[in-house]
Amino acid sequence: MNTYVNPDRLEFIVTYACSGKCRHCSLGDPSGKAAHIDPAAAENAVKQVAGNYKINSVMTFGGEPLLYLETTARIHAAAKESGIPHRQIITNGFFTKNKAEISPAANLLADSGANEILISADAFHQETIPLEFPLAFGEALAKRCINVKVQPAWLVSPENDNPYNVKTREITVEFEKIGIPVNEGNVIFPAGNALKYLGEYFTDIIPENPYEQDPGHITSISVEPNGNCLNGNILQRDILELIDSYTP
Repeated sequence: MNTYVNPDRLEFIVTYACSGKCRHCSLGDPSGKAAHIDPAAAENAVKQVAGNYKINSVMTFGGEPLLYLETTARIHAAAKESGIPHRQIITNGFFTKNKAEISPAANLLADSGANEILISADAFHQETIPLEFPLAFGEALAKRCINVKVQPAWLVSPENDNPYNVKTREITVEFEKIGIPVNEGNVIFPAGNALKYLGEYFTDIIPENPYEQDPGHITSISVEPNGNCLNGNILQRDILELIDSYTP
């Protein structure tokens, strides 16, 4: 047993490609990053890790994971089959311009076993994403009794009254009107586009990057779109081998 790795969570960055162009995005410009994770390799990784560790949650995100809807669904189906209780997706809710495709997508995700979906909606996402699409997606998910919440991005803090936060509060009210609650969300940290376009807001308080973890105490295993994981790649080596051989 590797003392550096004791996972209770698996995360899959399905793709870095995105349907939005947000000025707060920590990735910066996602152009040229349209690769997506291999679904068979991801399924296998879920089953192997869950078969050897007590995994509490699997999360898929991106980029926009639902640009590869079937791949995302397959990952959550594997998680359900493996008995992982929390099967989560973070999405901006804009993966098609055809509204007729929204309800079938929600049905596929519900049938796959995804049981918690966070819709990123705020002043930043809605600069380029029409609000009607994530609202319609949220309604379709709620009809299938999936636990769906809004996950806003706050600038400086949720309490700060800068113009972006004021607009975000207006947007979240539209979800509350249709019965979709607002999650606590996250505070934007200075990286990528956020540092480029919002640098003036990071002069006094510098929020921490919530995605960083102690490399000497790994509890959440993250797999990138190209298969990179820990110090190797799940397309080249068994994920259990990567866990066993990992050193910080």
